[in-house]
Amino acid sequence: MTEAVIKCDSVYKIFGANAKKMLQEANGNVDAKTFQEKGCIVGVNNASFEVSKGELLVVMGLSGSGKSTLLRCISRLTDATDGKIYIEGQDLLSLKNKELIELRRNKMGMVFQSFALLPHKTVLENIAFPLQIKGVKTEDSINKAMDMVKLVGLEGRENYFPRELSGGQQQRVGIARSLAVEPDIWFLDEPFSALDPLIRKEMQDEFLRLQEKLKKTIMFITHDFDEALKLGGRIAIMKDGIIEQLDTPAKIVLNPATEYVKKFTEEVPREKVLKIEDVMEKPNNDNLSDLKVSKNEIIESVAEKILTQEKSVGVIDENNKIVGTVHPSKIIHTVFGGRKNND
Repeated sequence: MTEAVIKCDSVYKIFGANAKKMLQEANGNVDAKTFQEKGCIVGVNNASFEVSKGELLVVMGLSGSGKSTLLRCISRLTDATDGKIYIEGQDLLSLKNKELIELRRNKMGMVFQSFALLPHKTVLENIAFPLQIKGVKTEDSINKAMDMVKLVGLEGRENYFPRELSGGQQQRVGIARSLAVEPDIWFLDEPFSALDPLIRKEMQDEFLRLQEKLKKTIMFITHDFDEALKLGGRIAIMKDGIIEQLDTPAKIVLNPATEYVKKFTEEVPREKVLKIEDVMEKPNNDNLSDLKVSKNEIIESVAEKILTQEKSVGVIDENNKIVGTVHPSKIIHTVFGGRKNND
């Protein structure tokens, strides 16, 4: 793994008057029910993980799971009760107020479910606003804002007011505004959950397009498992403040770590999530079909082609080198609920 941009080490967030004292007495063994009986609510319970440069980590959980609290701790919108948080090697919890403001202004971008656009300012003015707060000249900020308008596909609407935009367009403005300051780290807390399903899908596709281009380090919060599978390079699934599993979408679907995680994966069509490399066998000397497929293909996109073959199909890497094989029977087994063994 490349150098961590975000690192959390045994992070706890307990709400309540005696939170610190109770945490010390528990010696790291926090039981949410016991704490609740004593007037404390466990928001985050012993979270440890890293996010690498350019990685898109999705934190998924139902309401009350602690996902948004975790994000607020990492952006220090709320202070963790205990643990260590590092941003590019800096100890976040030791920063003074002025240093924290500078870090947020220069390194972090944030997008929330509520668009929070300024109603009396146009699209362009809304996007330019954080730049002007940083002291960028008006003309330069407007030019930069216009670049962002083009990036998120709102060209022609730059002089509209928020009330003249659809929900999806308003959220694009929010995304453009957060990107205008060129953050290295991007925090998004349920940014698409207030949108209707069709617009949400459009925004997810747009978001993936932007990330492919910009390669930001991202933590994306959602309660929607399908959204997590679509967007995440890795997914952290939370329940009662605990990270139940943190892994790639394929590994979570194939090998859920707990019964709780398994409930989410049971109805997931594997062919929509797994790549060919997740089910391929080691290369052998068998007589292969003429068909070749990329290891990075989602199974659904090539299943029909593979199922027309009688022999195993060669799996190739970016250099067209055969790195594995997949038999049509393996595709059938995967699509209809079979699981790939761990060994």
